[in-house]
Amino acid sequence: MGIISAWSITCHEDSVIADLTPRLAPAIEADRTCPRAGRRWAAWQRAPLPDHRTWWTGATAEQADAIRSFQDLTGPGSHVDDLCNGITDPDFHIADDIWEPEPDREEMFVSVRSKEYPVSALFHAIGPERASQLPGWCGNFLLASAEVRRALPGVERALGFGPGERERVGRRDWLEYGSGEESVLDGPLRVWRTAARAGLGLCGVAVHVY
Repeated sequence: MGIISAWSITCHEDSVIADLTPRLAPAIEADRTCPRAGRRWAAWQRAPLPDHRTWWTGATAEQADAIRSFQDLTGPGSHVDDLCNGITDPDFHIADDIWEPEPDREEMFVSVRSKEYPVSALFHAIGPERASQLPGWCGNFLLASAEVRRALPGVERALGFGPGERERVGRRDWLEYGSGEESVLDGPLRVWRTAARAGLGLCGVAVHVY
């Protein structure tokens, strides 16, 4: 059976962010400080990957290792994944504790994929320099409203594109989108601006959906 993954960014009142913090913040930090994760991040920073259409066409063993390292880096982190699926804490689950009650659509970005990871597609498209300006760790973050406002300029630099640049970056996003489906290049910045305007916090989580 193939994997199904989801990356969501949801707006919440600061009181909800405070309630989520004792469980979710340590899980994000545990994934960020994992020694393997640090090595994978450093390797990608040193040597960004070429166009994804060339990855499996005559790749050397070293190139294949780099691709797998990047995929492991940008896939769901084990601590956040286990928490959000009720494995490490049976009383916590993404559907009940983060997605319910469901925010207004304007206050939520969700990308659900079969056999793909949305954060991987985004990070490959924008590259390591822009990705390093995004708060949190590989799509996972928990920010109160004041932190959202402080982070917005960096997010604007990471995800704000001119017309020609947007087209170029878009070619590095390998996800396919249906009619009306929001791109990983557009949705995160939109919802970030929405939260900043409304004085709301943000919760970002990348997980497997079982």
